[in-house]
Amino acid sequence: QVQLVESGGGPVQAGGSLRLSCQISGYTYNTRSMGWFRQTPENEREGVAVISTGGATNYGDSVKGRFTISQDNAKNTVYLQMNMLKPEDSGIYYCAAMRGVVLPWYNSREYTYWGQGTQVTVSS
Repeated sequence: QVQLVESGGGPVQAGGSLRLSCQISGYTYNTRSMGWFRQTPENEREGVAVISTGGATNYGDSVKGRFTISQDNAKNTVYLQMNMLKPEDSGIYYCAAMRGVVLPWYNSREYTYWGQGTQVTVSS
């Protein structure tokens, strides 16, 4: 059974930083895409960033230059380093995974496995 467990959320002031972690277990395929999404006020999941097994990355326009996604394959863990945080970055952040490559990467419906989410609250 595939499980994704996020950690690292919490409260932070605007301009601050947080690092989210997502550990995947039970995944037996050789390739995967792992992404971070956040819940919008319209209750949709907005693509934040994605990374492939080979290390290729993509970012949402609103986080480019501020967020960095990375991975440690030995630990089966993906990270999201969030810098220069803004109040509009607040929300529940979800880690997601699927086999192979997702196109387009920000299509949340293509991801098979999801974590429970971690809350990020940025105060002004």
